[in-house]
Amino acid sequence: MAEKKATKAAAATTKKAAAPKKETVKKVAAKKAELVINAENAGFKAGDVYQALASEAKALTVAEIAKVAKISNEEVILGLGWLLKEGKVKDEANKVVLA
Repeated sequence: MAEKKATKAAAATTKKAAAPKKETVKKVAAKKAELVINAENAGFKAGDVYQALASEAKALTVAEIAKVAKISNEEVILGLGWLLKEGKVKDEANKVVLA
């Protein structure tokens, strides 16, 4: 019987020793997406901005538009440039509203 107890104890220590080690994960900074500036992309972003403004039906800041449209602030500015040039939006107390 003493042998069985010793075997169980040895097996328990072997299991502990054989436990897998935790692997460290190297964190890498995410690459920032590059904004493509061309007529097609500007038009799409203008559509996103216009839809965000239309859905909210009130004046919004650039940050608010970005949140509603789920695009970056830079993309909002790109779209706003297009819409301002076409006369579709106007500024109102540092906010943007549909014209």
